[in-house]
Amino acid sequence: MAARPDQASLTGVMALLTAACVIGFAAPLVKLSELGPQAIAFWRLALAVPALGLWLIFEERRNRARPAPINPAPAGRQWRLLALAGVFFAGDLAFWHAGIKITTAANATLLANLTPVIVAIAAWLLFKERISTRFVIAAILALGGAVLLSAANVRFAPERLTGDILSALTALWYAAYILTVRAARMTGAGTARVMFWSTLAAAPISLAITLIAGERVFPQTLEGWAPLLALGVIVHALGQGGIAFGLGRTPASIASLVILVQPVVAAAAGWILFGETLVMVQWFGAGLVLSGVYLAQRTGPRAGPGPRPRG
Repeated sequence: MAARPDQASLTGVMALLTAACVIGFAAPLVKLSELGPQAIAFWRLALAVPALGLWLIFEERRNRARPAPINPAPAGRQWRLLALAGVFFAGDLAFWHAGIKITTAANATLLANLTPVIVAIAAWLLFKERISTRFVIAAILALGGAVLLSAANVRFAPERLTGDILSALTALWYAAYILTVRAARMTGAGTARVMFWSTLAAAPISLAITLIAGERVFPQTLEGWAPLLALGVIVHALGQGGIAFGLGRTPASIASLVILVQPVVAAAAGWILFGETLVMVQWFGAGLVLSGVYLAQRTGPRAGPGPRPRG
């Protein structure tokens, strides 16, 4: 029996929350790596491909056993969307990984996820997602909290400005990625299909950027592979996979707010691992983010029509 729309939406929100918590550890892991930012981005994608390939095989076999099986490879508009998602995500990683090496873990994750306004407007135009007054209030709470979460660091650390700008530009790439993945999911593409093909499209782009930047490609120590494996298998395959899963069941505008949990997790991880000081206003901001996310997932806009995705 198929799940009711509200049950599917709740499942999507829970997946998004879990995924956002996982991805929140991306910034600390990037700081722990011995490689340059673009090489880290490449290995994050490349090391995720085998895990995503296994997931895709499982998903496609399960889909073939259903009454209306789907083809194992994307075609037409779906393929174009998956390739485009890969391009956008490669751009997202290139800018964000460059920024995280300069600014704090909290700032980079925060500024890279200041996408809800862009996503909400675009989703309204593209997917006819209706925006309620309560959603606007939730967005104000979450975005206001996100600003407070990084305000102290930005004010007292002007040397981080370049990193903050790079991270802020990432918001444009990530918004485009979210909207494209949402569009692909609305065509009926399963989570594993979206993740595998978009990652496969993004990896060569990241490798090219790494070579152009003149960065060392391989870690010099065995320990240097540990954060890269964690980024690829845990953060990308599981974390971004959870985002793709949630985008099949939750409006893009809601998803863009829910994943603002990421900077809260990143700030806590930066505090624990790197001693990045969090003042009272930042803790208050974290509370506002969580309040906005809670309100958004309860009173968000409804998605426009589209087929229910598989997986």
